Amino acid sequence: MSKILFLYSSTDGHTERISKLMMQQFSLTNNKVDLIDCNLMPKMNFSDYDKFLLGASIRYGNYNKNIPKFINHNLAEIQKLKNGFFTVNAVARKPEKQTPDSNPYVSKFLRLSSWQPNKIGVFAGKIDYPKYRFFDKHIIKFIMYITGGPTDTSKSYEFTDWDAVKKFTEDFDLL
Repeated sequence: MSKILFLYSSTDGHTERISKLMMQQFSLTNNKVDLIDCNLMPKMNFSDYDKFLLGASIRYGNYNKNIPKFINHNLAEIQKLKNGFFTVNAVARKPEKQTPDSNPYVSKFLRLSSWQPNKIGVFAGKIDYPKYRFFDKHIIKFIMYITGGPTDTSKSYEFTDWDAVKKFTEDFDLL
């Protein structure tokens, strides 16, 4: 049993959904999990935890600006714990972009931060056109058009491999 500090950043709610599913899975193995939205960023006492996990979504090629600030400010404390990171992005819908070594947003994250997580995961996200505002809907449609993704704005497209999420959670639990 571990006590896990689990921080997440979700743009449209899908990373939050993934994080909550992972939290439930951790609870099945009697872990205590504090799941915290990175936008709330309370002061944390890292000594209360055995593990640290961060999940972050991408929008227009960028992570939430709070993520690098948090990592850089708390790097020494994070490195004392068993730790992990996962990213959720639409690029990972392509099989050749689903690993930490092949996903450009993992590379970007590692360049932005001095942190080298013990465990890294990549999950394909969701395109939810009906939920997006006008601007976002059309910019994302254009990005999908040039990258060979779905462009019908009347539909939602979920690309997440839930078995991969479960496997990552199990592997992180074993750290």
